[in-house]
Amino acid sequence: MAVLFGTGRCFALGAVLASMLLAGPALALAPEHETRRLMLATEEAVVAENWGEAAEYLNRLQQLEGEKPADYFFYRGRVMLQSSHLNEAQSALETYVSRAGAEGAHYQKSLQLITSIEKTRKQNALAPQAAGESEQVAVIEPAGEGRIESLRKLYLADSDREALTLHINSLLELAGWRRDQAVVRLDRPADAEYRIGTQGDEIQIQEIKRAEDGRILRSTEPMSVFGINPRVEWRCEAAVSTCWVYDPRDGSRLLQLAANRERAQEIAETLGQLIRTLQTPSGS
Repeated sequence: MAVLFGTGRCFALGAVLASMLLAGPALALAPEHETRRLMLATEEAVVAENWGEAAEYLNRLQQLEGEKPADYFFYRGRVMLQSSHLNEAQSALETYVSRAGAEGAHYQKSLQLITSIEKTRKQNALAPQAAGESEQVAVIEPAGEGRIESLRKLYLADSDREALTLHINSLLELAGWRRDQAVVRLDRPADAEYRIGTQGDEIQIQEIKRAEDGRILRSTEPMSVFGINPRVEWRCEAAVSTCWVYDPRDGSRLLQLAANRERAQEIAETLGQLIRTLQTPSGS
């Protein structure tokens, strides 16, 4: 009887343990703790020069809600530079410098990398456009097939759609518009920012605006790609320190961005490439 009772108890305990294992973790980390965890993992990967691993952690960080720490932009700049994405690397490093300031742990290194990127771009501009030398120059030109393949490798994406979506959100993360252009507070997100998603043949554009009284206003607008021109216009207005990306459906203002011409151009071109990709029969 004792053996049978013991067996029953073991069976019952085993059932409980099995149900706990199947249920998985009871609680997930709060966003602020998950951000810190992924930041530590990113730092370790960059120090070890495991660039693919670092890119994976950065992509996961990008999906989290809330303002990213300044170091996030330094590490994204390092990963982008390693992948020869010069525009994005420079934008990320400049964002780090503006947010962290001279007191930032990576301030000097960021300035050195920005100078190095400028030198590389000048060398690329002066280099002969021979077939064997065109790959590096292509990273600062409009996205083409080779560009998308490069983005798929950078973001470890399974499709062109996923790579372009991750890329445009990475760019938008650096392009938030602020009323006060003189001071960028580390503890305050941008006053206007955007996130892009896709569903079927639609692009979902989420706008997040912060009113002067602190209220956060969120809205999502679907954009069907059927029948629209994938050439997306953009323009910067120095007088109001703003760049605009225009709606390809009717030419109205669509995205209000910080005053950075190269970044605005890259966002417009990437949005156009995403539209074109969704218009293809494969829907890749």
